[in-house]
Amino acid sequence: MAQWALVTGATAGIGESFTRLLASKGYNVALVARDEARLHERAAGLREKYGVQTFVLPADLSTNEGCRSVEDYISTYEIEVLINNAGFGINKAFSASQMDAEQQMFDVLVRTPMRLMHTIIPGMKERKSGIIINNSSVASFIAGGTYSAAKSYMTVLSESMNTELASSGVKVSALCPGFTRTEFHERGRMKMGGLPNFMWLNADKLVAQSWKDALANKPVSIPGWQYKLLVGVISTIPRKFVRQIGMNVRKKQR
Repeated sequence: MAQWALVTGATAGIGESFTRLLASKGYNVALVARDEARLHERAAGLREKYGVQTFVLPADLSTNEGCRSVEDYISTYEIEVLINNAGFGINKAFSASQMDAEQQMFDVLVRTPMRLMHTIIPGMKERKSGIIINNSSVASFIAGGTYSAAKSYMTVLSESMNTELASSGVKVSALCPGFTRTEFHERGRMKMGGLPNFMWLNADKLVAQSWKDALANKPVSIPGWQYKLLVGVISTIPRKFVRQIGMNVRKKQR
């Protein structure tokens, strides 16, 4: 019997790429996102192309109700793979942003994936099997406002759980991509015209690398030579320069 995977933010970008990769490997896929019509469209595409089963779960993960609905689903059904991918960014400085927007971003990027992990891990430990991939970011290694802070939480939590669960059969990995050609920046109204072409990543390629790294139980996956190099440099230079890099990146996006 085919195992099930659950992907949040499943209708576009990296999440949509994950749904296709998992379906191509024979997993049935539960898709979570806000847009129900788009969810059904994506689910139908997976069934038709890969012959897998799908389940559509419309949920706004910035709300308690939306988060709880996914927790309830995970508690009820056996999920072998969890992809915490849902997310968005805010194109304003923290001192100029709206509190409601900051809270929603925190709930989607931190609260929900933390709760879903906490819900799913006991069952995975009992079965001695399971894979969790948390879509973090190379922004987690710099100081770029609350988005960087939220992603840092997910990277560190993933690393911690990778170590804690090392002998349990459960694998946890943080995917830390750089700039990727998806709807993310357009939705966030971020100015990306000045970014050199070689800095852009392809979603399908980075998802394939992330999956390979997760199977190898690597705590952190950084796709792309350019971002491996960047993170390597960041780890060696004084932190004051890292803070400046983060602020410069955020200013250019506004």
